[in-house]
Amino acid sequence: MTETKPAPRRAKKSEASILFDAPGPKARLRNNILTLISAIIILGIIYVVVARFDKEGQLQGKLWKPFIQGSTWTDFILPGMWGTLKAAFAGAVLALVFGVFFGLARMSDHRWIRVPAATIIEFFRAIPLLILIFFVFSGPPTIANALNREFPEVTAFTALVFALMLYNGSVLAEIFRAGINAVPRGQSEAAYAIGLRKSGVMRLILIPQATTAMMPAIVSQLVVLLKDSALGWIISYEDLLNTGYRQIPTQYGNLIPAAMVIALLYIAMNLAISYLATWLEKRSRRSRKSSAKTLGAGLTGEVMSAN
Repeated sequence: MTETKPAPRRAKKSEASILFDAPGPKARLRNNILTLISAIIILGIIYVVVARFDKEGQLQGKLWKPFIQGSTWTDFILPGMWGTLKAAFAGAVLALVFGVFFGLARMSDHRWIRVPAATIIEFFRAIPLLILIFFVFSGPPTIANALNREFPEVTAFTALVFALMLYNGSVLAEIFRAGINAVPRGQSEAAYAIGLRKSGVMRLILIPQATTAMMPAIVSQLVVLLKDSALGWIISYEDLLNTGYRQIPTQYGNLIPAAMVIALLYIAMNLAISYLATWLEKRSRRSRKSSAKTLGAGLTGEVMSAN
């Protein structure tokens, strides 16, 4: 009769782990007290801010009334939101293309490709985005006038999208390079061992595996890009910040309520981007697992037939 081993005891949630020591009674009491004090301080700050707004008359119902009128949304908020999303989408697509191209170029084995790509990336990463927007919008016409040449007018949309592409694309290029370099070297060595070229190793091995590691950083940068599109109001681009925070208060005199509503709309758009990216990441993981199982089954069949 064989002796059965007892099943291993599951560790309780309160037990200590390798990286965390479970707090004892005194530590839990101290944490609860600190949490309570922090909550009281935060509520006190909120109360002071709300009381100040109320004293200045910024919480009156008449100031919030425009946001329940359909004309405010159709004339100001929705057109501004469309302008923001349009510029952010165009800038994101171009920045991703820019980042992939220059990120791979910076990893090239050829010095005459690698050095110029690194120079371009570091140059545009170092320039503030606001200066880039001003330069793209006013630089070419100014230079053309100095040379007595005619230059087509640069629209606010073109200047904003091009500046977003240059700055965020340079940051994304470094994200792509870091993500690909983070893949264990054994993966590429195994791919080279079975006869793949560098392009095949990149396309089939490194980039698919690096995508999962890069996704949080890419999503964070796209959220930054969406918020950076608000700088377009400096060159009078019709975005959400321009129509919602400049034109609505000018029309109704409700600066603080307009700022709160516009901030909530920006938060909602950023959360939507994060949710979409999370969904795409989960979907790509499932597809990669299924393709890996199919590839493994095919390789197993080939080995068995060879034997």
